[in-house]
Amino acid sequence: MTTRTTGRVVLVTGASSGIGAATARLLAAGGDTVALVARRADRLDQVLADCRDRSPDSRRYVADLSEPDAAAALALEIDEELGGFDVVVNNAGIPMRRAAQRLTLAEVERAMRVNYLSPVAITLALLPGMLERGSGTVVNVSSMGGRVGVATEAAYSASKFALAGWSEALAVELAGTGVRVRLVLPGAIDTEIWDQPDNDPPLYDGPLTPVEEMAAGLVAAIDSDSFEHYVPDMKAVVEMKTSDIDGFMAAMVAMTEHQVDQAGVAEVVAGGADRDRVADLAEEAGR
Repeated sequence: MTTRTTGRVVLVTGASSGIGAATARLLAAGGDTVALVARRADRLDQVLADCRDRSPDSRRYVADLSEPDAAAALALEIDEELGGFDVVVNNAGIPMRRAAQRLTLAEVERAMRVNYLSPVAITLALLPGMLERGSGTVVNVSSMGGRVGVATEAAYSASKFALAGWSEALAVELAGTGVRVRLVLPGAIDTEIWDQPDNDPPLYDGPLTPVEEMAAGLVAAIDSDSFEHYVPDMKAVVEMKTSDIDGFMAAMVAMTEHQVDQAGVAEVVAGGADRDRVADLAEEAGR
């Protein structure tokens, strides 16, 4: 059950495309003032123009969030400029699809900086103000790859696992302060992440969830009483993994070798399979 609050000031990182852009547009349409942050000025301008149709005070800031200290400094600057954030959506992220045998430490470090350290730096910078006001919501956008390890995405999964763990611990520590933490775990969403240069082809090539559906789930998470949100609902995969890790690993190996029922995989990725169905598919794949 959620109760939507509007008229908030919201920071959205990674707002020039994909989940961030769709979320910013939806928030602005609902009456929130959004501060858009991303690297691509031209794309940000397009999103900002859409937001200002309903939210004229929305603004955009061009920044590279691969440097956590700079990300934190910018967040504080915007926070002061806009009078304090009610909501922070840490959405910016980069893919890193490369077999571990060909990964470099620099590539792992870059994924960690953008996907984990910058959201942490932004949160730590803004947290004192939220605590002083006794209110605020931090939404961290992790990934299904932050709950299950994905082959050829060890660096990416590591960064998203870190963000999920940080979010869980932070939510517990902030209980009773008025500052809330929400963790959002997207599945296979129709964004540019699938065809970025310098990345291996993804193992999954089935249907993708529309970004508008993802944005609606994220916005709903802001006002939800629940900590964790899967969009689409693939929680059954995580439940199956924790109950039978060896079976899950065998199924993942079969997937990397393209020895799985693609229709079954698509069913799971779409959020249309319960725990028993996921277990059955994993057993079939692991044979």
